[in-house]
Amino acid sequence: MQDISTMQDNRVPDTVMLDITGEKCPMTFVRTRLALDGLLPGGLLAVHLRGAEPHKNVTQSVRALGHLILADQAEPDGTFVLTIQKKLVTPPSA
Repeated sequence: MQDISTMQDNRVPDTVMLDITGEKCPMTFVRTRLALDGLLPGGLLAVHLRGAEPHKNVTQSVRALGHLILADQAEPDGTFVLTIQKKLVTPPSA
C-alpha cells in the first residue's frame, strides 16, 4: 500500500473535515463511509468524533475496508480526531 509521500504527482491532498461528535453508532460509521466514498483514492479525511464506542467502531471498520489511519489523536475535551487516508486503487495484475 502506498502512502501520501509516494503519490504519483507528489502532492499532499487536501484534508476533508467531518464532525460527527453529535452522532451515535451506527451513524458514526455511516457518515464516515459516505465521506470516504466521496474522496479520490489517497484522499484524506479528518473525522472528529466523541466517545470510546464510536472511536473503536469507526477505527475497526475503516481498517477493515482497507483504508489507512494516519493519526489517532485524543483531544482534551474527550473527543478524538482520526485522520484517514482513503485506500489507493491498485491496478489488476497482468
